[in-house]
Amino acid sequence: MLPGIIGVVQATEAIKLLLGIGEPLIGRLLTYDALGMRFREVKLRRDPKCPLCGEHPTITDLSIHRTGAVEACAVSDDGESEGHGAAAGAPPVKAGA
Repeated sequence: MLPGIIGVVQATEAIKLLLGIGEPLIGRLLTYDALGMRFREVKLRRDPKCPLCGEHPTITDLSIHRTGAVEACAVSDDGESEGHGAAAGAPPVKAGA
């Protein structure tokens, strides 16, 4: 039942955005308490220092993700990073660390 309720909320939001009608949950977080059957809405403020959507974004190109995370986060057999960007050349992270 829980996945169905959340799925209906997500589908409704998508329809509102696609059709340009209603009031979408932009800038708001909707939480659902299944045990108490209650919804709660929390208003969110945009972080002006956010690297993606802030006043001076540093993340401006997401093309590395077009081919999938495999290339972006690839590690060779010797444990060296083969990825692009800030992670390239960084020491590998071991499982459980």
